[in-house]
Amino acid sequence: MQTPAETGEQPPLNVNFWEQHYQEGRTRWDLGQPAPPFVSWLKSTNAPPPGKAIVLGSGRGYEAMLFAEQGFEVTAVDFAPSAIADASQIAADRGLSIQFLQRDIFDLVPEFAGQFDYVIEHTCFCAIDPSLRPAYLDLVTELLKPGGELLAIFFTHGRPGGPPFGSTPEQIQQLFEPRFTVMSLRPVTNSVEARRGEEHVGHLHLKTGV
Repeated sequence: MQTPAETGEQPPLNVNFWEQHYQEGRTRWDLGQPAPPFVSWLKSTNAPPPGKAIVLGSGRGYEAMLFAEQGFEVTAVDFAPSAIADASQIAADRGLSIQFLQRDIFDLVPEFAGQFDYVIEHTCFCAIDPSLRPAYLDLVTELLKPGGELLAIFFTHGRPGGPPFGSTPEQIQQLFEPRFTVMSLRPVTNSVEARRGEEHVGHLHLKTGV
């Protein structure tokens, strides 16, 4: 079966769309492990100190578990029931305490407004329709505590269509800079082979008074 990106059709980006992909085993975004840039970042001397974090579009929870293992208090959110069920089971098998929520990310506020030190992004921004990116910016801003941070791996491929919908570093900066200080936004040097040259890792700090 061809994906919407392959046929050129605009996909219905709803819970059924993502759940069907999990049910049919069409989860090419799933690495089966946390993204290498996050692994190396958390092992480095400039690793972010543990805090309260939310992972958006968490899938089977690899990033959520990585950060939980490093002492972060983690909430993980995904649209697809199968993703949340799988992630919950894996975390339980590892003895990790993570709050998993099967939710539309855009329904998280006002309930979770201002609760997090970090928003963690990997394959969520690229999964939503580009028309929703301003709403995504609003969401991240509202979820963070004053001075909170966005820790992100952005898909910066140049292919048309999606998902995954690509971005350029310039587009990312243009979207986020009114509300965030871009501490760093650099090409990933240790991507998995299939994504080599197609990722940027970003560290963005919410400006005061936003």
